[in-house]
Amino acid sequence: MAGMPLLDELAARDLLADVTDRAGLAELLAKASLSAYAGYDPTAPSLHVGHLVPTILLKRLQLAGHRPIIVVGGATGMIGDPSGRSEERNLLDDATIAANVAGLRGQLGRLLDMDGALLVNNADWTRGIGFLEFLRDVGKHLTINYMTGKDSVRARLESENGLSYTEFSYMLLQAFDFVHLAKAHSCRLQVGGSDQYGNITAGCELARKLGMAQLYGLTAPLLLDSSGQKMGKTASGEKVWLDPAQTSPYAFYQYWLNVADADAPRLLRLFSLRPLGELHELLREHDADRAKRAAQRELARAMTAWVHGEASIARVEAASRVMFGGELAGLTDDDLALLAGTVPTVEIARGDLAAGVTIVDLLARTVADSKGAARRLVTQGGAYLNNVRIADVERTVTLADLATETMLVVRGGKKDYRLVRVR
Repeated sequence: MAGMPLLDELAARDLLADVTDRAGLAELLAKASLSAYAGYDPTAPSLHVGHLVPTILLKRLQLAGHRPIIVVGGATGMIGDPSGRSEERNLLDDATIAANVAGLRGQLGRLLDMDGALLVNNADWTRGIGFLEFLRDVGKHLTINYMTGKDSVRARLESENGLSYTEFSYMLLQAFDFVHLAKAHSCRLQVGGSDQYGNITAGCELARKLGMAQLYGLTAPLLLDSSGQKMGKTASGEKVWLDPAQTSPYAFYQYWLNVADADAPRLLRLFSLRPLGELHELLREHDADRAKRAAQRELARAMTAWVHGEASIARVEAASRVMFGGELAGLTDDDLALLAGTVPTVEIARGDLAAGVTIVDLLARTVADSKGAARRLVTQGGAYLNNVRIADVERTVTLADLATETMLVVRGGKKDYRLVRVR
């Protein structure tokens, strides 16, 4: 598969949904380096798993020698798109948008080579343009019939809440972005998820109406699981964020490790940077014994390394071993801190532990409802300290039992864990 044309490789990796002119774009990609952009919403302080689809498109284009342009929607993000998610966006001020843009720059800097990329804010070229000027120079070129023919607009028109004029204007604003980038930065390609295809083609159409060089659009399928449900949420319904302060690297790793067998091969092809031939070999191993979860483990490692850095893998996998009853020897506070947010944390005064705390008292402070329940837990063989079973109800826990610089791990039964931090 070496030397496979880029569009063919994207298709083989399940990363190709629609292309405005596949033959024309293939020719352009083959003969010259071009600039391609994807848009990012700055109204949240972090990217989430869904943003990885346009980002992996930009990544693969960059690896093929093309330049990514990251467009942060400081202007369009204030009004939203025709999906109906915009009601609270108008509450955001410029300072909040600017702070979020800085955060997104840091996150995208781990995902792309920013030395070879360009990050811009569409507020910089839309601020100051008058309403009448915009209608004269942009709005007159796209008809109402053209815009309402787009699936995203039509779906909102048929919905209970309808479509506001503000949301309707998003398509014009995004089309204007594409045209501006083509003029200012020679951008010829916009990429995104398949739900953005209507907005992307509007930019191509506006450029055509203005007599400009042909622009191209390319979309990838939305990130759905094999049952057709959108991916990117934990079992408890929480979004999986790229910011480690919102979703810990451990929880991020576990999200990918727990994907279904039916989804793992596709996700590996989509996100892994390994050659397809290597992935095919790994997937044969996966199919030979799915209980080993070879595809999920490779996926979890690849995604965590991409988003949180290669150095995070050893720490995340060490923390994972803790949760499966492994030894704690050699771990540090930083290793166990990855479990915070996943495992409840209980604090205990250093003086208490220096004097000695009975195992019954410690269990009652952590995983047992009472001292009586704690005693039963010990006598029935379900009490663990640092993943070692405790059989003596008279056992005293001291500073010498610390698993790391300041932490203990207490477990009741197979899965009820607590981190105990000494202060």
